[in-house]
Amino acid sequence: MAVDLESFVAALGDIPAQTLYGRVTSVLGLTVEIAGIDQHLSIGARCEVITKTDRRIPCEVVGFKNGHAQLMAFGALDGVGLGCKAELTTVRPALHPTSGWLGRVINALGEPIDGKGPLPIGPIAAPIRNSPPPANERQRVAGKVDLGVRALNTFVTMCRGQRLGIFAASGVGKSVLMSMLARYTAADVNVIGLVGERGREVQEFITDTLGPEGLARSVVVVATSDETALMRRQAAYTTLALAEFFRDRGQHVLCMMDSVTRFAMAQREIGLSAGEPPTTKGYPPTVFSELPKLLERAGPGVSGSGFITGLFTVLVEGDDHDEPVADAVRGILDGHIVLERSIGERGRYPAINILRSVSRTLPACNSEAENALITRARRYISTYDDMAEMIRLGAYRKGSDTVVDEAIRLNEPLEKFLSQKPEERANLAEGYAELAAVLGEPWNG
Repeated sequence: MAVDLESFVAALGDIPAQTLYGRVTSVLGLTVEIAGIDQHLSIGARCEVITKTDRRIPCEVVGFKNGHAQLMAFGALDGVGLGCKAELTTVRPALHPTSGWLGRVINALGEPIDGKGPLPIGPIAAPIRNSPPPANERQRVAGKVDLGVRALNTFVTMCRGQRLGIFAASGVGKSVLMSMLARYTAADVNVIGLVGERGREVQEFITDTLGPEGLARSVVVVATSDETALMRRQAAYTTLALAEFFRDRGQHVLCMMDSVTRFAMAQREIGLSAGEPPTTKGYPPTVFSELPKLLERAGPGVSGSGFITGLFTVLVEGDDHDEPVADAVRGILDGHIVLERSIGERGRYPAINILRSVSRTLPACNSEAENALITRARRYISTYDDMAEMIRLGAYRKGSDTVVDEAIRLNEPLEKFLSQKPEERANLAEGYAELAAVLGEPWNG
């Protein structure tokens, strides 16, 4: 009851004593310029522009120029003209989630889009834009997470509270890997953000990938590629806000976002429209300041709360894993999974390049026996990779090097071990035993 009263008092404080209106003075590209209430606005403030047909379009202040406020809209600007009213909204942007949101699909503004009726309203406001927990108060990552994918469980082991990036070009199997992780990863709650996703794939992901059982413990946030840049950026913030809500209830949350690249592209559109100078590959400086603010919100909570285990996809352009967004994200996260087209082309899925994928919790989270096992396996994979061209050309003679001979013998069994069908679930503990059997070593767990 005390919590409800506190929330009620806070809500009363948001009710304005008077309504303030400005006027549209210019519409250029994606931005709307308003005048008359400039001194009452700040970056991130919300207004509603009222069109000539009385339609209300929510907008956000993204900059100021020549004494006027620059706004971007969350919807289409059809019907907005000079002199249209702009009403100041004083309510702080926040969600009011409850556990009743599980099993629901919402948009970036926290509104239901699944046709299942209105969402229950919780007593506590979850701010959409939030700061990560203080670094010195955070728990440490602890305990392995069973991802259900054999190659990742053994070679790119993940712990609760860790954040991994999935780096892949288009058409390499990123969505299929994401679907496997969404179904099989052991967590209390899934919060899934589809940022800039193809509209056709949303229903396929919800129906085929998650299914009724997976959706029942998930909240899905959707902003399709045809929506405005603000909506796509907001979808990422809403995803993290929901993950923080469940984390603060002491739960282990799997937060998945597809993709961080589209979030960066949305921020690029916003920054350039606000007049920021383009820097690397046209990305303005705010892109590289917003990325850590977003990604650092995932991870362990403070003592007594839960964990947000993060899986974020990065769409690398033209198979260039050193392009600006990929490079920045790789430096922020706690490891990366690299998918390569050449591996998929030879028929091994998921097309994970084990040698280029890194988990920063290794080797500390493994036992000595587990580390020795995967080190030996990596050695054989690396040796075969180095000699692959000579082997294909027939330039290598058997018996020239015992390590190469062993790598050739083990190549097919290791490839089979790393392959996994989408409908197949792998167990974390069994993965090491299977790898030991491939290498011909005894294994006692």
